[in-house]
Amino acid sequence: MTARAEGFDRRIDPFRSELLAYCYRMLGSVHDAEDLVQDTYVRAWRAREQYDETRGSLRTWLYRIATNVCLTALEARGRRPLPSGLVAASEPLAPLVPGENLAWLQPLPDSMVDGSDPAGTVIDRSTLRLAFAAALQYLSARQRGALILRDVLAFSASEAAEILGTTVASVNSSLQRARTRLKEAGGRPEHLGEPSTAEQRAWVDRYMAAFERADVEGLKRLLTEDVIMEMPPVLNWFAGPGKYGLFMEWVFEQAGTDWSLKPVAANGQPGFAAYRRVGDGYDLHTLQIFTVTTAGISRNSVFQDSEVFASFGLATRLDTRGHAATT
Repeated sequence: MTARAEGFDRRIDPFRSELLAYCYRMLGSVHDAEDLVQDTYVRAWRAREQYDETRGSLRTWLYRIATNVCLTALEARGRRPLPSGLVAASEPLAPLVPGENLAWLQPLPDSMVDGSDPAGTVIDRSTLRLAFAAALQYLSARQRGALILRDVLAFSASEAAEILGTTVASVNSSLQRARTRLKEAGGRPEHLGEPSTAEQRAWVDRYMAAFERADVEGLKRLLTEDVIMEMPPVLNWFAGPGKYGLFMEWVFEQAGTDWSLKPVAANGQPGFAAYRRVGDGYDLHTLQIFTVTTAGISRNSVFQDSEVFASFGLATRLDTRGHAATT
């Protein structure tokens, strides 16, 4: 590899984390986002001699490549919803209904976008929230691109037009439609009513302590009146502390009251991996990500999917000390 090629590698590598966040917002899938970022870097490398720094920044050039990759991918993919955005609420003790052949929105591990941020671009965690990511799924591919580039990443209208390969007028039109649709879906990122990261973690730590005691009343005291629980890949979801409590009573009856919980963080939100006691150890059961307001926990998104588990690097089984079991 020539010195010039090595220098190009060093210049583009710092943008990898923010491009991953961008592709995730566009696709709603961690696995797809990783693949598309890799594709972006392969294409950038092959086209490196074509980059002209007098015509635009390296960051804008990379985003154009990533956007083309994302738009092509979205042509063959449907939206990735969460159950609460797809079907009506159910009763907590109703039979669980699998959402067959559906691709669900996936959580993004915080560890995948953490780092020293050598590019100097701070990733706004409010624009990675599960609710915002889910609302983006209601937009067309180009509306997503226009809104993310303009409102999230603060590119100018002319830069966004260059990245999307269109006109400023087209970008502004797509942006206006996207803002209207997002407002209707209630998906605008909001900072109001959101506690600090430490306070959110404290709420979930209290929830974990009550969970490990199988204390349903203790769990309910931490919930808001309009709390929602949803559980992809099943379609069932429900709202309110009463129904939430009934479901948790059923969970402890069916899965037992001996659990090992491991803190995680995703989409800038606190959560945990839940392992249930099976024999002489604990088997991975669910990954739970929480939305926390100043009034308490307002949403619990519970995932039970091997691809999601793998993206968090979760062990499938723990020993009785809570360590990854050896095979």
